[in-house]
Amino acid sequence: MVCFGVSPFPSSELVLLCLVLGAVSSFALELNLTDSGKATCLYAKWQMNFTIHYETTRKIYTIVTISDLGNATYSGSTCGDYQSGPKIAVQFGSSFSWTVNFTKEVSTYSIDSISFSYDTNDNTTFPDAKEKGIFTVYDPVAFRIPLNDIFRCNSISTLEKNDVIQHYWDVHIQAFAQNGTLSTKEFLCDEDKISTTVVSVVHTTMPSLTTTPIPKEKPEVGSYSVNNVNGTCLLATMGLQLNITQDKVASVININPNTTDFTGSCHSQTALLSLNSSNIKYLNFVFAVKNENRFYLKEVNVSMYFINGSVFSIANNNLSYWDAPLGSSYMCNKEQMVSVSGAFQINTFDLRVQPFNIIEGKYSTGPRAESHAEVRAAATIGHLFVDEQDYLTMAKAAAGVP
Repeated sequence: MVCFGVSPFPSSELVLLCLVLGAVSSFALELNLTDSGKATCLYAKWQMNFTIHYETTRKIYTIVTISDLGNATYSGSTCGDYQSGPKIAVQFGSSFSWTVNFTKEVSTYSIDSISFSYDTNDNTTFPDAKEKGIFTVYDPVAFRIPLNDIFRCNSISTLEKNDVIQHYWDVHIQAFAQNGTLSTKEFLCDEDKISTTVVSVVHTTMPSLTTTPIPKEKPEVGSYSVNNVNGTCLLATMGLQLNITQDKVASVININPNTTDFTGSCHSQTALLSLNSSNIKYLNFVFAVKNENRFYLKEVNVSMYFINGSVFSIANNNLSYWDAPLGSSYMCNKEQMVSVSGAFQINTFDLRVQPFNIIEGKYSTGPRAESHAEVRAAATIGHLFVDEQDYLTMAKAAAGVP
């Protein structure tokens, strides 16, 4: 753990800030805010990341995920006074800021509001944003916590508003600490509370609690493509099955390609395929180039609605799946799983995908198996990097056709 001091705030307040390398896709932030008497007034430890959807100059939507908070500063954080309550203010990157305000009642204190601002004038993060300027998302949370209790929520909490998704987890907060002492009594969020309720298995698209595996039907295979000014820049053929666990409730949802729309974008180093339907706001696959000669699936983001009106959102920009040489397609005929998080996995069937270097709108040539034995071995493993001509060549070879 690396701890460092920050210049004193007004009224001789001093903030001790500790940054700890956290879980995948974020940094853990820890803050001990003291008053002029060096007594703790607020303690907070949490992890967070942000996903922003914005329109590009080409009139298509793309995403950026902000998860590296290692360069955060905390100017403006304060214990508060008689006119205003405590406030945590965080600045990170060159164009992002995050603020949370607290208020106090007779026997409770509240996480009153959370605001997040980003500046699309930052051409490094938003190089092709159609609208330039500073945008702020404000959420009046008004979440009450018993006074003298420390709030704990290890589960993922999500705020979604105005094309911004905020994820928070491993949260520990106590504002208005009494006599500079933190409480040992925890107030848990609903997601962290242990439930003893058992729900009968219901075979529907709604989540249902079950202690046995949910029967899986193979999803229909869909074909998706993304175009830019130079023609087709991404091809994908796959059946998709979503495995979701929320509040200890599991569900399996097959993507129907006949009722699914798709769009995307391509850049020199990244490519995006975005799916959406009546109950899926977006399911994004982000590909990236590595070592200048290979591509891989780097990021998956999803936000979808359940029938009961609840929203399920997950983002992970630290994946490493579907690795293949540039100029080839990744192919896996067998069922394969992409683990986005503990609560969200995607099973793929008859997968074939190629971002970058597509010629004449077709899958490009990839490495060929050199012998029948290698063809059979590759088929057994289930992973091939081929195009249509390779497939026909291998099929003929296996059948003894010259």
